Amino acid sequence: MPELPDITIYREALDARICGRVLLQLRIINPFLLRTAVPPIGEVEGKPVLAVSRLGKRIVLEFADELFLVLHLMIAGRLRWLDGKAKAPARITLATFRFETGTLAFTEAGTKRRASLHCIRGRAALDAFDMGGLEILDTDAVSFAQRMRRENHTLKRALTDPHLMSGIGNAYSDEILHRAQLSPLTLTTKLDDAGMFRLFVAARAVLAEWTDRLRAEAGDAFPEKVTAFRPEMAVHGKFGQPCPVCGSPVQRIVYAENECNYCARCQNGGVILADRALSRLLHKSWPRSIDELG
Repeated sequence: MPELPDITIYREALDARICGRVLLQLRIINPFLLRTAVPPIGEVEGKPVLAVSRLGKRIVLEFADELFLVLHLMIAGRLRWLDGKAKAPARITLATFRFETGTLAFTEAGTKRRASLHCIRGRAALDAFDMGGLEILDTDAVSFAQRMRRENHTLKRALTDPHLMSGIGNAYSDEILHRAQLSPLTLTTKLDDAGMFRLFVAARAVLAEWTDRLRAEAGDAFPEKVTAFRPEMAVHGKFGQPCPVCGSPVQRIVYAENECNYCARCQNGGVILADRALSRLLHKSWPRSIDELG
């Protein structure tokens, strides 16, 4: 799922291409994408885009008369910019937005159709999409600690809870926790002040560094390689590969449709965290420490 750095780069690319430009045509190709009926989606046609903003992991296009289009890419949704007469990918395109400067294609790989588009009117309606998460790059260490400790969750869950933190998902939470050298299963109420400050510094650094990296990678072009798995990442998606800090093989915890990647030596004193499914299957054969893997 595109997270804060990816959404920020999308927003900047869109701002440069469509802000102040009239939306000539909006074509809904897959009806499951559109989740609202009032106001009619056609009302945004013929109106200029006044602003492009980020709201958590959502992208918001603002039009006159307090009309807003709210795009949520979810896991497999992506945006593509088509210049001239270039055609949108046939099977995965859900909607197209045609401007004088080009066409924006909203695509989604796979068949689950989780991506969404809402057409709403009024600031109050837009505020309803705000999950209330804290913007880490705009806050201080005290506010961060207070928010993290508001509920007793694991660090992994707290970082990815949109009601607590804004724009962080599975990928960057793994990178943040590795940078802070903290176990993903440490409870927020058990983390001492030094550890919480280290987490705050790591979160700001990781998000800022990756935003800068993706911005430099895209340059003046529209971002195309939007993925949660990047070779430069330390642990996310790197199960079995050496940790860039200590060289130990990266471990993982699999749950639902996600997995948490971490370094047992750097983040958990060498202890391997139990995987609910696999550790139960292996019982006594489940390795307790990274050294047992040999």
